[in-house]
Amino acid sequence: MMFYAFHAQTVDLFDAESLTVKVKLPIGLSLESAFIRSESDNEEHLSPMQLVSKDDIWQIWQGLLKPDTAHEITLYSFKFLTTNNQYWLSEAGLSHYFPERDTHFRFNPRYQPATWVYSQVFYQIFPERFCDGDPGNNVKEADYLYQGKPVVAKTWAELPDRKQGPREFYGGDLEGIRQRLDYLQDLGVTALYLNPIFTSPSSHKYDTIDYDHVDPHFGGDEAFIALCNDLRNRKMRIILDAVVNHTSERHPWFDRYGDYETLGAYQSKESATRGFYIFENDNPESYVGWYNVKTLPVLDFSDPELQARVYKNNNAILRKWMRAPYSIDGWRFDVIHMLGEGRGAKNNHVYAKAFCQTLREENPEAYMLGEHFFEASKWLQGDQEDGAMNYYGFTRPLREFLSGVDFRGHPVTIDAADLDYLLQRARIKIPFALQLSQFNLLGSHDVARVLTVLNGDIALLKIAITALFTYTGVPCIYYGDEIGLEGGEDPDCRRTFPWDEKVWNHDLRQHYQWLIQLRKREKVLQEGAFLSLYAKDDIYAYARVLENEAIVTILNRGRESTIELPIWKLGVTDEFKLELKEKSSRVFKINNLNSRILECF
Repeated sequence: MMFYAFHAQTVDLFDAESLTVKVKLPIGLSLESAFIRSESDNEEHLSPMQLVSKDDIWQIWQGLLKPDTAHEITLYSFKFLTTNNQYWLSEAGLSHYFPERDTHFRFNPRYQPATWVYSQVFYQIFPERFCDGDPGNNVKEADYLYQGKPVVAKTWAELPDRKQGPREFYGGDLEGIRQRLDYLQDLGVTALYLNPIFTSPSSHKYDTIDYDHVDPHFGGDEAFIALCNDLRNRKMRIILDAVVNHTSERHPWFDRYGDYETLGAYQSKESATRGFYIFENDNPESYVGWYNVKTLPVLDFSDPELQARVYKNNNAILRKWMRAPYSIDGWRFDVIHMLGEGRGAKNNHVYAKAFCQTLREENPEAYMLGEHFFEASKWLQGDQEDGAMNYYGFTRPLREFLSGVDFRGHPVTIDAADLDYLLQRARIKIPFALQLSQFNLLGSHDVARVLTVLNGDIALLKIAITALFTYTGVPCIYYGDEIGLEGGEDPDCRRTFPWDEKVWNHDLRQHYQWLIQLRKREKVLQEGAFLSLYAKDDIYAYARVLENEAIVTILNRGRESTIELPIWKLGVTDEFKLELKEKSSRVFKINNLNSRILECF
């Protein structure tokens, strides 16, 4: 695995007792000795390093690091001595003083990453709004009641209505997705993330009533089998939404309205599933709903039988869909940070770890993705999630930098230095293998679309897209963003995909295609480490570095400018001045870090 702080650092596991660690530094840093600093037994330990190679530009030092066997994570940094001074190297960079513990490099020797994720380009689909492939399974006007009101069947061109929300239906289904796989492959997509597809009375499907079957209005199990087979034939991947923090009030386990012969938790204190839910007292109305939403009763994982049905049993929910004929590649866990025992997500980490173990038992390379709107560092240490929906470490900082508003619509002013700091503070708290598998996105079904937040400014959107495909982590496109689909807060961000190509922004889609192909071609963008180069006012530049190659990205949200880019940090000795257009991005490749070869994309 590769780590870069000031320039480069590699960590190779060669046996169970020690790690070979290499660090690559500029030759101008005249070192007399170097050490790996760790805290075995909670006490400082300095392991000496040896100079193993050098040339006119670089020096490489190597040593042994003993893993911290008492903890999941081994923390370490580097100490360098010159004749009259000392330097310390951590994820925060090079300094003259001992770095804060939180900035030390992190390594989990027990973690087996889902490395296939690094090379993927994901595409998130809200199935009900993507494509209507089989009108015969559509919800019909007033077909049934939802929250006491008739459901609404809408035409494809109509906009979502906040007053209707989850009770309005357009007819999108899994057959529609299957029919559009050619379109997705032409765009460059390699993996799908689908919002919930299991049986549910709503259009969003986050209120499950049957985890064992695909919703019939999406085509049922057979439609999903057909989709999975087609994806495998195309060598594409798929992950599904696991909504196991809560169920629908109409789930047989709960059965608020007495729809089933077997009494559910709401109907009787003697119900076999009463312990699946949280009741404040004997009154059935005292049950706890997610965010107090009564249509979403919260599950209580202290109940052994619930554990068995969700993940422990051989035919448990999380296991079934990872097996043939479906063989999905992983799960995205809805509001996983809220899941646990009783109120307050007690013992949340126990269940996150158990879910991870379950997925790995079914598929050692399964991808476990968690939904978190805020910091998720404690879930991202190699024992729980592989990645988080990276609102905290990517989406929010970038959107605020480009738009001047936060997720609440409140004004915020951050410059490039602030952006650099916000991105760094998220990276440095998680091991590098997990930095690479963070799920980067510009928008989703839960937030206003990025183009709308940017007030329709295509130039700013292109900057955001460039960052999406060149920054550390796995990129995900929210359906329709690539052709300029707009939308405000939920449910407006869940508009239908307009399949009339005359209304598409083709230039925008080509920008996506170009960057997707670049990322798929360049391994440095998939697995390379991160180095900040320039962060001032409106301009932010960074490099991804792998072995002897680098790709440099420059983002300029402001007016036309000329900057001198410090590519000396990459070992290139020439001065390098750049003319940047107003609201633009540039991408360069340095083919050999010991030379002056530059290629402009």
